[in-house]
Amino acid sequence: MPQNFIGCDRGQVLLMPPSLQEWLPQGHLAWFVLAAVEEMNLTGFYAAYRGDGVGRPAHDPAVMVALLLYAYSRGQRSSRRIEQACVEDIAHRVICVNEAPDHTTIARFRQRHEDAIASLFTDVLRLCADAGLAGIGLVAVDGTKVHADASHHANRDYEQIAKEILAEADAIDAQEDERFGDRRGDELPLELQTGRGRQEWLRAGRKRLEAQRDADAKSIPASRPERLKESKRRLQEELWAEMRANEEYLAYRARGVMSNGRRLGPSTVPKPWVAPDTPTGKINVTDPDSRNVKTPRGYLQGYNAQAVCNEQQIVIAAEITGDSPDFGHLQPMIIAIQRELHAAGITDSLEVVVADTGYWHQVQMDELALNDITVLIPPDAGKRKDTRPGWDGGRYAFMRRVLATDIGAALYANARS
Repeated sequence: MPQNFIGCDRGQVLLMPPSLQEWLPQGHLAWFVLAAVEEMNLTGFYAAYRGDGVGRPAHDPAVMVALLLYAYSRGQRSSRRIEQACVEDIAHRVICVNEAPDHTTIARFRQRHEDAIASLFTDVLRLCADAGLAGIGLVAVDGTKVHADASHHANRDYEQIAKEILAEADAIDAQEDERFGDRRGDELPLELQTGRGRQEWLRAGRKRLEAQRDADAKSIPASRPERLKESKRRLQEELWAEMRANEEYLAYRARGVMSNGRRLGPSTVPKPWVAPDTPTGKINVTDPDSRNVKTPRGYLQGYNAQAVCNEQQIVIAAEITGDSPDFGHLQPMIIAIQRELHAAGITDSLEVVVADTGYWHQVQMDELALNDITVLIPPDAGKRKDTRPGWDGGRYAFMRRVLATDIGAALYANARS
């Protein structure tokens, strides 16, 4: 008697199930994503298309939104890999109704509808609230460094950018001289011719500049010469922002009154600050928005991604910044939470905010406390057991005592887990 094996004849013609409903089990993530998209307001997507039926048919925005959400939730960001999955993966084929949009279509859809995709965050948060998953009694703030699609070797200072622009202009002129000689090159043929501390103020000035850039965000130019010009312009813009912030700081000092109404003492005369002739610092000519940010394992070219999660591990708010440290981002993230909650129609109030040592910012913590928000931030890294020399007392000692209690320790551990 021959051995008994399961048949593996790849030439056998198969009859696939005729219904997409039979291709995946009912509890699959793809069905959840499709159900969620049905509850979302996609008006912003459909408004971008012609309503007269003229032109080449486009993929339904509901299908493309579901495809992107499902792929991104699985950690897949590459448009080419998503295209491949639309051919090879059953879940992607179900979402795309057995169609296979190419990677160019996927990438252009994301670029064309970037603002509308960002607005889906509010719809998702509203769905979480309906499901009882958007509680904000206890939230945790944290940041992580993410890579940019750029190398740190592409960082240039102002002088390097200027030299590269001049060298490129010289090379272009040489090529055109060889091609056109003394002619300009676009002439018609002859036969057609007829005739707070200063650093705080400077930091605030840079933040205002970043906010303005966010509000007026434009696509990064594809050509390198245009990116060089944009990088040069941004460095000049940053220098002007610092100069304006310094003027505001000097005017504040001249008034002799602090923001709390107290008079400035004579011993606090600021040292003079002279603006450099050319912008300092460096900028990445591949991705001018990215920065060389510090991580526990060194530096990487990228961003500092900030997120706020609740006890159900739902992201309530998320922001991207080019600042390497987490210091100073506590209050902006709380403002982001309140903005997202308001947009989603959630009226609950924040009660406890937890963050790690990097978010210790006394002024911001005090302002949150005035709004009846309890802040739990350890003033020391976990490896320090004794108090810092010269720090003991006041807010520092109070926070150490709170986190040493059973309730404080439990709240902090629960939010950080």
